[in-house]
Amino acid sequence: MSHQAQTTPPEAHEPEAPHLDFAGTTPYEDYVKADVLTHLQHPLSDDPGEMVFLVTTQVMELWFTVIVHEWETAARALREDRVPPAVDALRRSVRELEALNASWKPLGQLTPAQFNAYRGALGDGSGFQSAMYRRMEFLLGDKSASMLVPHRGAPRVHAELEKALHEPSLYDEVIRLLARRGHDIPAAVLDRDPSRRHEPSPRVEAVWAAVYAGDQNSEEVRLGEALTDVAELVWRWRNDHLVATRRAMGAKTGTGGSAGVAWLEKRARNQVFPELWTARSHV
Repeated sequence: MSHQAQTTPPEAHEPEAPHLDFAGTTPYEDYVKADVLTHLQHPLSDDPGEMVFLVTTQVMELWFTVIVHEWETAARALREDRVPPAVDALRRSVRELEALNASWKPLGQLTPAQFNAYRGALGDGSGFQSAMYRRMEFLLGDKSASMLVPHRGAPRVHAELEKALHEPSLYDEVIRLLARRGHDIPAAVLDRDPSRRHEPSPRVEAVWAAVYAGDQNSEEVRLGEALTDVAELVWRWRNDHLVATRRAMGAKTGTGGSAGVAWLEKRARNQVFPELWTARSHV
């Protein structure tokens, strides 16, 4: 066979060029709205570090939105006694929480001078005013009607938060599922006002201890472990926030008028799904 016969033109191995000509915007832009996202940044200072702070905060808000979606999906599945889809949603949220927590990397080593260079641009703005983060907290069972007050001037946001305040939390749905499956959950826990913060119950702790002492492949154990992964990452989020704030501004008053580090220290001490942790001492 001749050399000429063995030779294949180079262009024969090249993939076909993508479609490049569109009548309007690209289908990618229509779906992702990248042009909207990349034009939402309006720094208020001349310091180049503010852009990093602003974009990182906006990325956090997007992750909050996804995580709320996952936890609401899990809560709905639990109401319908469908544990595997609930665990799937919780597992997805674990990966999303890991990505959310990594958002502290660009901000975690700010010096006081670097933060002060644009801190004034925040005015009275503070992360605790985030409505989507508040919905996350409400889903975890950390309810507080007073946290709706900052949103009175935004009717839609206020209405969404008020609805979330009065709905059962994700953990409420977990406890109700355990009761429907025959576990000894006291009526005082099942019938409590869902707009109030969840308070640890020795009887709920005993239920989790019994679950963990039983079949390790049960749906209840798998659910408990998925919830524990979520709780651990929320705790890490709070601690990373605390460390980043302490590093950037020490013990100064927070931008929103809070006690700053002292406020975050108190938040970091609050356990998520507390009986899941204390029950382990009794297994």
